[in-house]
Amino acid sequence: MNTSNLPTGAPLSTPPKKDYRNLVIGLLALGFLATGGYILYSNSEHHQSLQTQQTQIAKVTDDKDQVQRNFDNALVRLDSMTGFNNKMQGMLTGRQNDIAKLKGQIRGILKKEKLTEADRKTADALILDLNGKITGLEQNIAQLTLENHGLTQDMVQLNQDKDKLTSDLQTTNTAKDELSKKVDIASTLNASNIMINPVQEKKNGQEKTTYKAKKVDKLNISFDLTNRIALSGHADVYVCITGPDNKMILDSAKGSGAFTTRDDGDKMFTAKVPVEFESGKVEAVKFSWKQDNGFKIGEYKIEIYHNGYKIGEGIKDLKKGGLFS
Repeated sequence: MNTSNLPTGAPLSTPPKKDYRNLVIGLLALGFLATGGYILYSNSEHHQSLQTQQTQIAKVTDDKDQVQRNFDNALVRLDSMTGFNNKMQGMLTGRQNDIAKLKGQIRGILKKEKLTEADRKTADALILDLNGKITGLEQNIAQLTLENHGLTQDMVQLNQDKDKLTSDLQTTNTAKDELSKKVDIASTLNASNIMINPVQEKKNGQEKTTYKAKKVDKLNISFDLTNRIALSGHADVYVCITGPDNKMILDSAKGSGAFTTRDDGDKMFTAKVPVEFESGKVEAVKFSWKQDNGFKIGEYKIEIYHNGYKIGEGIKDLKKGGLFS
């Protein structure tokens, strides 16, 4: 018995198949979108990170450059003082070790390619310390400059005083020299009463005055020396005898030589007569000149010198004797 409600002989229907292609396509599209979005997001994050790093690098570079500039400025201040003067050089030498140590530490930090925050702070502290020491030197320089200005004014005054003293001294020395010259000239002895006596020596030792040249054996010369201000003591008087031939009579065996005059330079003398002079008194001097070759006819000039000056002269004329004289 057929209990089916379906018509007899009618074919059975097959249920329709589901289509998943659109779903797959949609899922793939969604995956592509998600992947693209992630890639875009990742690229954006990378770009932002790169910009941050570049900003940090630029900041580090700027920090290092600023530290370098601060250090260079400190060195410029320091170099401006090193040639101040010798006293400043001595003061700088006393602090040279500290300054050299600071400079070495700062340069050590600046040699690094990149400065950390700690490096920058350390460098800033060191540069601050260096500038403090430089400021101290600048204050010392200012004080030294002030003192130097005061010393310069004192030196100007001292130089003025020195110039005045020098001028006064020169004036005094000039006056002293003039006075000494006057005293020197004034102390020169004066010769007076000059006598020239030609004599003939007898066999009995007696002397006879004669004016006949061939009989004269010697010339007895006498004169008086006086001076009120000359000091008592030894004095040398030079006697120059010029013969009729206008030549100086010289005999080295009898002490002839040369002396220096005030007006004519060096001059030969016939004899040097030592005298012991007593100030304010008249000193009578006697001197005899004898020569082995006799005396010639003509004038004999006697010149007397003391202290380089000629103090007197006299002339004696010896004549020719008669036929039986």
